[in-house]
Amino acid sequence: MIRLAMTTDAETFERVREPLAARGIEVGHVRAKERSLRVSGEGDESADVGSADVAGEFDGFDVGLVYPTRLMEGAVVDERLGAPWVNGRDAVVTSRNKAGVLATLDAAGLPTPRTTLVSNPVSESVVVDAVEAFSYPVVVKPNSATRGVGVATASDPDSLLGVVDYLNLIHDYRATGDKSFLIQEFLPDARDYRAMVVDGECAGAVRRELDDDALAAGRWKHNVHRGATARGVDLDPEARDLAERAAEALGIDYLGVDLLATEDRLVVNETNARPTVDAATKYEDDFYDRFAALIRRTAERE
Repeated sequence: MIRLAMTTDAETFERVREPLAARGIEVGHVRAKERSLRVSGEGDESADVGSADVAGEFDGFDVGLVYPTRLMEGAVVDERLGAPWVNGRDAVVTSRNKAGVLATLDAAGLPTPRTTLVSNPVSESVVVDAVEAFSYPVVVKPNSATRGVGVATASDPDSLLGVVDYLNLIHDYRATGDKSFLIQEFLPDARDYRAMVVDGECAGAVRRELDDDALAAGRWKHNVHRGATARGVDLDPEARDLAERAAEALGIDYLGVDLLATEDRLVVNETNARPTVDAATKYEDDFYDRFAALIRRTAERE
């Protein structure tokens, strides 16, 4: 039995435990944040896992699924675990940088929304100049946030500069790491898909949709964490191929690829190297077989 460490105890952890156990992979939870972690010296065997180390909690794992989202804590967990990751630190850092992802995909000839990176602090004139190539409305989003946090639309120069003012307030705080944001073309009425690529092949997809009331209220973000519903769909060959080519260009084996489709365009909008696994019914029948095979192969690296 292979032991797989997961640093999340949310939806994905609960969903994958039984299907992977049936394929010879025992899934265990490793808590990587909101606690204390021993860096050196001996641990306290009587300590509570919520505050300090419990003896042996990092022992006996053959492989980890995805490097912890908090990179500082991740370095300690990685060392204590001593096992390879399906998606290691490089994969997580690569995918988190939205601008870097889009630049890589564009260089590989893959379609993406027209996007400009702005690195704060800049003057208002720089922002105004940066948006000249776009038509309003435009999307403004932090470069490294997730779940739709901080994403807004701007319908004219004044509203754009207003959004940037709020970003400036955040970026003025010294502890803020990433001080960049994106200005991106807005694709109205685009269909929003999350394709799951496992070991180079698309293993299924969901379409994320808002209900009629949300649309009537003017909402447009299709993030599930913002109230959208994800339903399983069969992607057409063009969309499957694009998702697979995106994962190949980034060199990431286990990747969520966000696609936007309009009547005449299909683009990669973002990627996620820490993708949530949805219900098995929303993926292809062999999803867990392929998932388990990737985990086993990773465990054999060391």
